[in-house]
Amino acid sequence: MRTETAPPGLLARLAEIGRDAAGPDAPPHPGPETLYDRHGVLVVRVGDVVVKAHQPDREYGRPLHDRIRLAQTLPRVLLAPLGPPLDIDGRTVTVSPYGEPVDPQEELPWEEGARLLAELHAAPVPADAPSWGRPTRVAKVVSRLGSGPAEDVVRRAFATLPSWIRGEGIEPPAETEHLIHGDWHLGQMVRGPGGRWRLIDIEDLGRGSPAWDLARPAALYSGGVLPPDEWTRFLGAYQQAGGPAVPTQGDPWTALDLPARSLAIQIAATCVLSAGRSERSLDGAEQAMVDACARIGGARRPA
Repeated sequence: MRTETAPPGLLARLAEIGRDAAGPDAPPHPGPETLYDRHGVLVVRVGDVVVKAHQPDREYGRPLHDRIRLAQTLPRVLLAPLGPPLDIDGRTVTVSPYGEPVDPQEELPWEEGARLLAELHAAPVPADAPSWGRPTRVAKVVSRLGSGPAEDVVRRAFATLPSWIRGEGIEPPAETEHLIHGDWHLGQMVRGPGGRWRLIDIEDLGRGSPAWDLARPAALYSGGVLPPDEWTRFLGAYQQAGGPAVPTQGDPWTALDLPARSLAIQIAATCVLSAGRSERSLDGAEQAMVDACARIGGARRPA
């Protein structure tokens, strides 16, 4: 079993695009350097630019153009692609400035991430901003599960989610919509020009409920994977920055419960699939997320 990588020849095409984007006056830089090559996604650095071939099984179309234009209006928060997406041999490709990613060996920038999200969530929502549409990914991941005890646990938890998340209905309108990143985690942060932290990967940027941007760390915390002190740092900084996803006082889980449960199920399903592809047992963190699904399935009836 193997993780799908990008097709041969794509690296050379992306490197050529990167050299053209960097320009003849760009300082020399060894490369191209492959930053990411998994699930058909290929990200290549050439000098001070990054060229990304996006996931091949997603339909991007006009909304990605709109997301890029939206990101370019928020330079304090987002490190946006330099221009509209390219079509390279049927693949969607974007070119962006390079930023230094989070170093897991250093103190993690939870507070900086929280403040960036709070600033994004407080930004005005343009009338033509696309919808983020992200919860559908939970159903897609669960649908790929095979058979087995862990798979059954995840499916039972998935059955407790509302029908619109399970792909069987329409998402109810939010009381108040905000701009959200749509897929936030620390891997979506880089130090851009000037050393300021910014968000990257804007494929899901759009209007939606801001609680979904807090869902991944909330899910990891509730599953016992994210240490309580790191969760407290993140949530506290978000509240102090005036983020609208949770109340400044009172129980934040009134807003976070459904997004966190959904992401816990998605993460657990991804872990089970990854272990199956590698023909290995679940590791400790992966098993913890499956155990979280067992608690979800045991505490709630199917929707």
